[in-house]
Amino acid sequence: MNILVTGANGQLGSEIRKLVTNSVKNTYFFTDTTDLDITNLKKVASFVVDNQVDIIVNCAAYTQVDKAEDNVTAADLVNHMAVANLAKVCKQQGVKLIHISTDYVFSGSKNRPYTEQDAEQPLGVYGRTKFDGEQAIRTEGIPHLIIRTSWLYSSFGHNFVKTIQKLSAERTELKVVFDQVGTPTYAADLAEFILYVIENDLFKNKQETYHFSNEGVCSWFDFATEIVRLSGNECKVTPCLSDEFPAKVKRPHYSVLDKSKLKNDFQYAVPHWKKSLEKMLTSG
Repeated sequence: MNILVTGANGQLGSEIRKLVTNSVKNTYFFTDTTDLDITNLKKVASFVVDNQVDIIVNCAAYTQVDKAEDNVTAADLVNHMAVANLAKVCKQQGVKLIHISTDYVFSGSKNRPYTEQDAEQPLGVYGRTKFDGEQAIRTEGIPHLIIRTSWLYSSFGHNFVKTIQKLSAERTELKVVFDQVGTPTYAADLAEFILYVIENDLFKNKQETYHFSNEGVCSWFDFATEIVRLSGNECKVTPCLSDEFPAKVKRPHYSVLDKSKLKNDFQYAVPHWKKSLEKMLTSG
């Protein structure tokens, strides 16, 4: 099969690229905005036809949560309209789509893990545009997997882990919020799952939404504390409330994702976040 991976220079796309060197079964095309403008329907269609693409893995997204509040058009273009373009081309050419979404489609007002059946109630532009992208896929009725994830980090790009590593090496104390709870996701683990599905031809004709994050639950404070410990930095991490860090958009206070459906449907074991964090910090 021929697989197109969009947003290939981001965290997840980079992790997929790192892993596919082991694949002898399929051919992968890695593109970013400079290679393929997915906001342009004609260019997407041409690329898919010219390269006889069988599956698209869409890792492209506008992920700057606060900036999205002031750049609604830009966020909607990438998170919604571009996704609609991919879905339309998939329908025209008989292509399957794997799309990455987010825990931000939920309000975070519950106190138990969110399932795929729970009502979506995004709090801001980022979450709303990501949900609109999901809906655009469902509207086309194509074979698809929408995979919602949370708190993504990797050895590539900018992320919370790298920020805490840097700051804890420079400072003696850090204040980190403890009233936002969720689960970190090592992008390499998600990349492995995506390739597991593709390489073992487990996609079939599913039209499903799944949740994928690492196992376990923590606050950003807990996460930061573990990052500092594993990094060996002499820095005190102090818990604080979200109110101490005013932001343009409210973050979900509880966005733990229930992965039961994914684990059952694919018979897949998901690593605990602490083990994955240690793996990332020791192996890169």
